[in-house]
Amino acid sequence: MRDLSATASAVLNSPPVRHETDLLGSLAIDNSHYYGIHTQRAIDNFPITHKTVGTYPDFVNALAVLKQAAATVNSRLGLITPGTAQAIIAACERIRGGELHEQFAVGTIQGGAGTSTNMNANEVIANAALEHLGEPKGHYSVVDPHNDVNCSQSTNDVYPSAIKIALLLMLDELSSAIQYVGDAFAVKETEFADVLKLGRTQLQDAVPMTLGQEFGTYATMMREDIKVLDAARDLLKELNIGGTAIGTGINTPPAYAQAMIDEINRITGLGVQGAGNLVEATQDVGGFVQLSGVLKRIAVKTSKICNDLRLLSSGPRSGLGEINLPPVQAGSSIMPGKVNPVIPEMVNQVAFEIIGHDVTISLAAESGQLQLNAFEPIIAHTLFEEIRHLARALRVLADRCVLGITANVDHLREQVWNSVSIVTALSPVLGYHTATRVAQDALAQGRSIPDIVREEQLMSDAQLEIALQPEHLIHPWIPVSATDDANK
Repeated sequence: MRDLSATASAVLNSPPVRHETDLLGSLAIDNSHYYGIHTQRAIDNFPITHKTVGTYPDFVNALAVLKQAAATVNSRLGLITPGTAQAIIAACERIRGGELHEQFAVGTIQGGAGTSTNMNANEVIANAALEHLGEPKGHYSVVDPHNDVNCSQSTNDVYPSAIKIALLLMLDELSSAIQYVGDAFAVKETEFADVLKLGRTQLQDAVPMTLGQEFGTYATMMREDIKVLDAARDLLKELNIGGTAIGTGINTPPAYAQAMIDEINRITGLGVQGAGNLVEATQDVGGFVQLSGVLKRIAVKTSKICNDLRLLSSGPRSGLGEINLPPVQAGSSIMPGKVNPVIPEMVNQVAFEIIGHDVTISLAAESGQLQLNAFEPIIAHTLFEEIRHLARALRVLADRCVLGITANVDHLREQVWNSVSIVTALSPVLGYHTATRVAQDALAQGRSIPDIVREEQLMSDAQLEIALQPEHLIHPWIPVSATDDANK
């Protein structure tokens, strides 16, 4: 716990600004800020997006985890003093507890391969450590952002490792959201288990099924992606921490890299591993590309489901009108009473965004050169946004759409019995060619299949009744009296 009396004294005696220097010169820094000159230059250089590093709590916490682990290991190896290490650890624990996130003020889209983000973390942690010791901000002779907080590190191993740790933390929420919407579809699978309807292929009448089977399909489509996401997650557990600049481990003791992995796992329980080849791991962003592809897969499949929901609910009187989506807002400023499928439309748009982001990540990954990929900031920004938006969209889809869906049962049943496609269930008895002719006659005459079959005495009433039982229409079954087409 930090010394609150010392902290209060330091605050009361602090000037309104402090002056910090770097290789470019000096800057006046508002003394209320925990960040310093490197962060301030980045704020000035990269006013591109309103999304700062602090926008993503898991990313901030991941940076703090790495800096805390480094302080512990560096102290153990005799590279920094125990007192300095304890102050840094206290600062990191304060950050991981939710404090000072607003001080991570650098925009996520930045040049420099993440150096601005790493220095932002170094400066905030250094000044929080100084505050813990009762020292004024900027008194870097006591705790230095470079020599102490960044000891044995480079942006090039800290930044990608922090991205991976953040993604591992964020993916827990996404997995939970996928399971949540899958469960919502499963609720409807049970509710609609006995609701007979007509299936469709290529937007044309196919064979009967139940609405429960249709929604059960959506439940399975969502849930199976949890396993695919878990496989992508495993690739993120390989860290290049300890590789420093290009993966050779320059400026680190031999025991440092493995000690860092052990300490990170002690703090987080994530089960991360050190890369077998740190030079390769420092330049390779294949794990990010793989994750992006999985996110695109989830987005594409979810968007397809939302297209189905919009189509099945179309009308309500001049479309398919098979299901009703819960009305959540008025749909038109000019057409009274109109209600639109706004929730599925929103999810569609999130999917479009993710599909586009996958292209961005692919280009960023391909554009890396030699021992480092300079474009990891846009990869991080994009993946963080994808995961956040997708997780939120899935929960909204479940809560404000799926769970409130109702079925137009009578309309669905009428569609089944008026469809010529049920002749498919009779073709094992009638034969394909006779069944085709019956279907054509039904269409031409505007009559039902059973009427024509009875009129032409192609099957007995008993045969017809058995063949058209709902359980025989929607499950594997073939009449015992089936004959081949040549005998018809």
